Amino acid sequence: MNPSDVTKVGVIGSGVMGHGIAMSFARYGFPTVMYDISEDLLKKGLESISSGKFGLQRLVSKGTITEDKKNEIIGRISITTKLSDLKDCGLVVEAAPEIRSLKAKLFSELDSICGQDAIFASNTSGIMISELASSTRRGDRFVGMHWFNPPQVMKLVEVVRGPETSDSTLEVIRSVSGAMEKVPIVVNDGPGFFTTRFINSWLMEAYRIFEQGIAGIKEIDQMSKLAFGFPMGPFELSDLIGLDTMLHVADYMFEETKDRAYSAPTVLKRLVLAGYLGKKAGSKGGWYDYYGIQADRNQK
Repeated sequence: MNPSDVTKVGVIGSGVMGHGIAMSFARYGFPTVMYDISEDLLKKGLESISSGKFGLQRLVSKGTITEDKKNEIIGRISITTKLSDLKDCGLVVEAAPEIRSLKAKLFSELDSICGQDAIFASNTSGIMISELASSTRRGDRFVGMHWFNPPQVMKLVEVVRGPETSDSTLEVIRSVSGAMEKVPIVVNDGPGFFTTRFINSWLMEAYRIFEQGIAGIKEIDQMSKLAFGFPMGPFELSDLIGLDTMLHVADYMFEETKDRAYSAPTVLKRLVLAGYLGKKAGSKGGWYDYYGIQADRNQK
């Protein structure tokens, strides 16, 4: 398959990552089918694309696009609760929750639905591509396409080459990413790849430092920004990513590597079990909410 052959893109998931990925493809001219398990979730995803914090209305307000252009972009996105509606997609990007069995099941079903030339890409933040690809019969057309939050803003796409990923598949992903003004950087397969492996170590250590009483949540976030120039501290970033996602990733990383540096501290498990999942639907809040801390969001 050539990059020009990607005439329709499927996106699995309409949540924070899914709708942002769908918006990115549609904005740059790709007809896009966004799938999720319910109409309500899909409608919320479309609403976020239209008028969310990083949605199209923001671009209209900034003068980046016109109202007509906004409507044109939205018009490129169709929604569905049927996987079979992705049968004509040349590229399918999965942005489902970070649960191995769920992702494997989706890819196995898609493998019998989509054309033999279609490329499957997973937005997983850490599950090995070789594992997910094994649920299909297209290891050469299976690749990691790890976006960053918010995907419609962040430039990096970490492209993960599995053991069978072909050069032509990588070229398609590089080309498609470049067409959306993203910067694709290729890495080899492994638990957490580069970015998640790196950031997981940082976040887990920040949790442990707090848990041991060395420094507070707000203070750790402030010091991370002031000392290292990070736009967000580890606790603010965790709330944005989702604490349940961080726990899933930590458990997976530890299971695969047996390195305690990646293991989840008790304090993280406690918050997730109590329903504090960060800034996402159905959550009671995040780190700051659970501990009743007033955040200084303007601190740089």
